[in-house]
Amino acid sequence: MQQQDIRSLELQLLELRSEHRDLDEIIQEMIDSQHPDQLKTQRLKKRKLRLKDSITQLESMLIPDIDA
Repeated sequence: MQQQDIRSLELQLLELRSEHRDLDEIIQEMIDSQHPDQLKTQRLKKRKLRLKDSITQLESMLIPDIDA
């Protein structure tokens, strides 16, 4: 993998992690509110899970292959 590709993946990873953290905060605020919107909370949680899957996939792409 070329250095430019690695940098691009690392930037994507940073953006996804940031969005994941932001969603976590938003979800917590919604849960703590007096009138939480259950449907919106569920949608945000699903989005957060998809982000986590994408993060995991990118992280695995950045791990160098080791020949056995």
